[in-house]
Amino acid sequence: MKKLEKVKKLKKIPKFKSELEESKFWQRVDSTEYVDWSKAEKWIFPNLKLTSSPITIRIPDSLLNRVKVKAHQKDIPYQTLMKQFIYQGLDNAA
Repeated sequence: MKKLEKVKKLKKIPKFKSELEESKFWQRVDSTEYVDWSKAEKWIFPNLKLTSSPITIRIPDSLLNRVKVKAHQKDIPYQTLMKQFIYQGLDNAA
């Protein structure tokens, strides 16, 4: 006998007057009460310009030098290589 999964009734997403209002809403609610993430689709936006923020991070000189050597071998800026490592780490952590 198959067990029937309990179908969760989703709440209706309200209409928002501004992006700020919408942002505040999603920060305070559990999105799984409004969205069935199991049906989400992966989208790629190739022409989307990403915003970036400068950060300061302290790492050992020896580690930075290793990254710079590896970046030189790949003929890319070391900061670009560090971003690649972060992206890869995030993908592997998921």
